[in-house]
Amino acid sequence: MTVESRSVGTGGAGSGAVVATSFVVLTALSFSHLLNDLVSSLLPAIYPMLKESFALNFSEVGLITLVYQLTASLLQPVVGLYTDRRPQTYALPLGMTCTLAGLVIFAMTRDFAVLLAATALIGVGSAVFHPESSRVARYAGGGRHGLAQSLFQVGGNFGQALGPLLAAFIVLPRGQGSVAWFSIATLLAIVILLPVGRWYAPRRAARAAQAASLRAARSPVSRRRVAGAVAILLALIFSKYFYLASLTSYFTFYLIDRFGLSMHSAELHLFLFMAAVAAGTIVGGPVGDRFGRKNVIWISILGALPFSLALPYADLLWTSVLSMIVGLVISSAFSAIVVYAQELMPGRVGMVSGLFFGFAFGMGGIGAAAVGALADLTSVQFAYRVCAFLPAIGLLTGFLPNIERRRG
Repeated sequence: MTVESRSVGTGGAGSGAVVATSFVVLTALSFSHLLNDLVSSLLPAIYPMLKESFALNFSEVGLITLVYQLTASLLQPVVGLYTDRRPQTYALPLGMTCTLAGLVIFAMTRDFAVLLAATALIGVGSAVFHPESSRVARYAGGGRHGLAQSLFQVGGNFGQALGPLLAAFIVLPRGQGSVAWFSIATLLAIVILLPVGRWYAPRRAARAAQAASLRAARSPVSRRRVAGAVAILLALIFSKYFYLASLTSYFTFYLIDRFGLSMHSAELHLFLFMAAVAAGTIVGGPVGDRFGRKNVIWISILGALPFSLALPYADLLWTSVLSMIVGLVISSAFSAIVVYAQELMPGRVGMVSGLFFGFAFGMGGIGAAAVGALADLTSVQFAYRVCAFLPAIGLLTGFLPNIERRRG
């Protein structure tokens, strides 16, 4: 596998060295991310079917998401911290193997407890995949960290967009057992990730030494301000993913309940929203490289507020339009947040990636469970009116230090 690109990146803040940007590796990681998150996005897409076949209430539907997200979120920082010091050549295909096993069990079981266990196993696969692949993507970016993170992340967003669409045409007409067909996607990801591991293997020692020297270097701000900035970033992740959980997990229920759509029509609306999320992710990283990550974070999270506030009161056409605008705007933040945090804490790429991916997963899970419980107590429409205020937390961005200006 030939992986080096002729496009040469520039050494960014904390990059440590100028290396070639390998678009082949970035493409392989992005496509593997697509396949991984395609499988993950099947879960909320088939919730209406599972709710009926397992006789679940909304709280139990939220519990499925909670188990997946918490399993992934609790393990990701641990995996990232470990591989910062001991990078593993074949961690990525091994993680995908866990996803494969969980997917097959998920397709076969008729017991809710086993369904939760299979969901947890899929979460373990994601916990291994995300921090390690984010680290390899940063290295392959050759100093163009925002671009690399966006290219990597957009694969996952496209996978999340394709999941509901494929669920509508493959799983819903054929039933739960057809989920097993998606094991082909995980097998393909394993095949792709094996040569990526071989490409990274001879570079591990140099990368580990570089990371050690960066860990010894000082952050651009004091430790107290680093702690405060991380707390603010986590609060922004909370607002973003708690709100997105209300859309990804319950948008189909909302559309069916409010507008009387069929399940297939509701899935297509969910696909349009997820496609907008993918498009926003592409924009966020390169724009952050050029105009500053703090600016992107400002616009992304707080900029979604007027649209999120209007969405619960719109008709069907404007609900679809507003959901796509919200998805496009709010999704551009994550790449900028991750790279900003990596530059805030030099040499801790795996730990930072694991922390923020894991926290995002955890907030998505808690958000899904909380919104489900609120929908059970009131209604799914009332839950959407409450969640619409979450992007207002974006005001906290004003307290983030301007580390890019200090580095410049």
